Amino acid sequence: MRLITTAVLTLAISAGAAGANAKPGLKHEADINEGLLFIAAADKIRRACDGIGGRLFKAQSYANALKDAAADRGYTDDEIDAYINSSENKAEMRARRNAFFHSRGASNLDAESLCALGREEIAKKSRIGRLLKAK
Repeated sequence: MRLITTAVLTLAISAGAAGANAKPGLKHEADINEGLLFIAAADKIRRACDGIGGRLFKAQSYANALKDAAADRGYTDDEIDAYINSSENKAEMRARRNAFFHSRGASNLDAESLCALGREEIAKKSRIGRLLKAK
């Protein structure tokens, strides 16, 4: 009986420890998703505005830093790539990006409003603005 009790306790403790180390999933990593949102917003602005370009090296460095942060939290390259390339996640990010634009008085369907937002972000030197440059 004592052997069974010990085995059950050992399994319970092991399950609890494994649960404590479980990753919440990249969808729930708020800071990483915020960074991805900034990259998505800057990319849309640079593509919509002839007078605004992207600081592509900075954007790539920032994306690599986000990937490194995810790896530091235990996510594998395969998990990160699957999350980034998922059609569902891309659609959710577009919706978040468009809601961000709307909250700032711009529309993803109106290039001039995106250009105005881009110029504002560049002037503020915000995270998005640092990924953009006026031509």
